[in-house]
Amino acid sequence: MAPVFRLLCLTAVFISPSFGTGTFRFASYYNDHMVLQMKPARAVLWGYCEHGANITVNVVKDDKAFYKKETLCKGTGIWKVLLDPEGPGGPFQVTAQQNSTSGQPETAVLKDVLFGDVWICSGQSNMEMTVAQIINASEELAKAASYQHVRIFVAGLAMADKELTDLSKIDLQWSVPTAENLGHGEFTYFSAVCWLFGRYLYDKMQYPVGLIQSCWGGTPIESWISNRVVQRCGVPDNIKSFEIYMDFSKKSPFQFFDMYGPDKTTVLWNAMIHPFLNMTIKGAIWYQGEANTERNTDLYNCTFPAMIKDWRKSFHHGSSGQTSMHFPFGFVQLSTYKKNSTDDSYPRIRWHQTADEGFVPNRKMINTFMAVALDLCDENSPYGSIHPRYKQDVAHRLLLGARAVAYREKGVVYQGPFPTNVGVVQSQLINITYSQELFVNELSQNIFEVCCSSEKGHCDKDSSKWVPAAMISASSNIVSVSASGCSSMYIAGLRYAWRDWPCELKKCPLYNKENILPAPPFSFI
Repeated sequence: MAPVFRLLCLTAVFISPSFGTGTFRFASYYNDHMVLQMKPARAVLWGYCEHGANITVNVVKDDKAFYKKETLCKGTGIWKVLLDPEGPGGPFQVTAQQNSTSGQPETAVLKDVLFGDVWICSGQSNMEMTVAQIINASEELAKAASYQHVRIFVAGLAMADKELTDLSKIDLQWSVPTAENLGHGEFTYFSAVCWLFGRYLYDKMQYPVGLIQSCWGGTPIESWISNRVVQRCGVPDNIKSFEIYMDFSKKSPFQFFDMYGPDKTTVLWNAMIHPFLNMTIKGAIWYQGEANTERNTDLYNCTFPAMIKDWRKSFHHGSSGQTSMHFPFGFVQLSTYKKNSTDDSYPRIRWHQTADEGFVPNRKMINTFMAVALDLCDENSPYGSIHPRYKQDVAHRLLLGARAVAYREKGVVYQGPFPTNVGVVQSQLINITYSQELFVNELSQNIFEVCCSSEKGHCDKDSSKWVPAAMISASSNIVSVSASGCSSMYIAGLRYAWRDWPCELKKCPLYNKENILPAPPFSFI
């Protein structure tokens, strides 16, 4: 058995009431330098108080009072106010004061507060990879000083058997970006995908962006869902581990980087997502799925869409209706892992990430957007091929989706070509019509496959087989492939890029006409 090293060097700040004294304070993730959600939503402020006390919140800019809000501390010992809708900008100072009959007034103050869009970034290790770990890392880190209105926050790694009201750990309190906190270490903070997405978004929108990293390497989706989703999808609670492990059986720890986070159902939802529900957010991005190539793979077409719906409903309710019931949710369709692998768990997860539709948004996954990453393979990544370093491409593809879906920008092409019609024009020739004009890198001999069956209209493991279908020709939006491999059998299915590692870096056969967005994989049976 390979030696195993337990990763214990997990930097964390345990929560203390530094922004307030005694019983009165803000919740843990309200701090100097933070970003609050801008209009049309109303930002939520909340914290802890003495029962029966009067709470007054004053919002100040340039030493001039904007407005104040008042509330009463009720039996829960928690106070909560909704601020007025505020346009982008700042800085503001927010002062909360508690007046009670039992003592002197107590005050808590937030300084250098900006209003903008707040995005949560979650998932496993490909979301956790820091800016220091990616291609052109030094160049990216050097740009930090130019983005002082993009603010970052990192939730600490924590588990809980019950839903927590507040965070139990913070790795990085709200901060202005620096080269040091963007490249703090390997698989710590700050998330490269999250940062680059936020930085690109700021370049486009030119107003403040708040980024919250809440992710844990090696974790399956089951840890990030609530009990409602567990019940909805019939998820078994097959626990593997509560630790993070690193396999040192190879020459270096990252040649075979095998990290396992907790995979007990709900424990990360409880500790790392549920505490944020009272906060108003704009949206979320997600990079996860590798762990589910080995666990409950074929439940993912239920757990992932159900998780998105549940997060939306929960954030909407927790923020008193201020976070949209349909807030935009972006995600990364899995990249690659093992070259020449014949295992189909990666293509199955990619398919299930779209609720078996092949594209998003769709009828099961409204207001979602996807960055296809199957062409961003990185065989020589020092962190293992499962951790490709081309996060700039991932973030750029996410940005295109956000511009089109989250910000309703017209005319933005944000997804690669997808079939709109498939027809057998001759007994052994199939024409595939695509949704947009194609850029064709090559006429591949094996990227398409057909299912040959002894029974008409029936494709399964017992009576069928998948064989390559060579690309014969390609026009502006039509690809013709040969089904000659089926010989006298029936053509019962067609699929594209249905393998773990379908092509080399940015060299898949089909892209949109600008050669930026790869055609996503599909399987039509």
